[in-house]
Amino acid sequence: MNYPSKLIENAVEEISKLPGIGKKTALRMALHLLKRDEKQTLNLSEALTAMRTKTQYCRQCHNISDDILCGICTNPKRDESVLCVVEDTRDVLAIENTSQFRGLYHVLGGIISPLEGIGPGDLNIDSLLNRIAEKQNSDSAIKEIILGLSPTMEGDTTAFYLTKRLKPLNVKITTIARGIPIGGDLEYADEITLGRSIVSRIVYE
Repeated sequence: MNYPSKLIENAVEEISKLPGIGKKTALRMALHLLKRDEKQTLNLSEALTAMRTKTQYCRQCHNISDDILCGICTNPKRDESVLCVVEDTRDVLAIENTSQFRGLYHVLGGIISPLEGIGPGDLNIDSLLNRIAEKQNSDSAIKEIILGLSPTMEGDTTAFYLTKRLKPLNVKITTIARGIPIGGDLEYADEITLGRSIVSRIVYE
């Protein structure tokens, strides 16, 4: 692809490194930014720079945060006795968007994946165990751990490992329900999902 300017080419090269964006889309975005008011483009640049240099991770749950502790961990209305363990921040956002969970979170920062060279030591597991142990026998003790991990082989492996590590702490361990989605047809469901739906059936009310 021929570019009218080396500056445009450099911008396209960087933009196209973003997931899901090809060279043509990157070029359209670069030309759009060039046509916008200079202040708007500079504001975007400053916002991205600030995000990259100032964003930190919550000291307690490892979620993305502006401060040492994130807004969820410091919210007095959250239920401290229930902790949902998730893979990354995207899962926190997905659960929060349901407005159905009022507990706290613990972000592992990934899942166990031997093929990718990711083991238990690469995840925020020790901090999870310490977090639970430190609060035992206190008013803010954690009573339930929800394993909010994706139902994949890696997710199940991580859940199995966590269960073994958590059992000595005498805390209730649960997992998110797996079954047929609302509006889904049984004939299109895979056998594993349908089977788990039958086994994990609930009382109809």
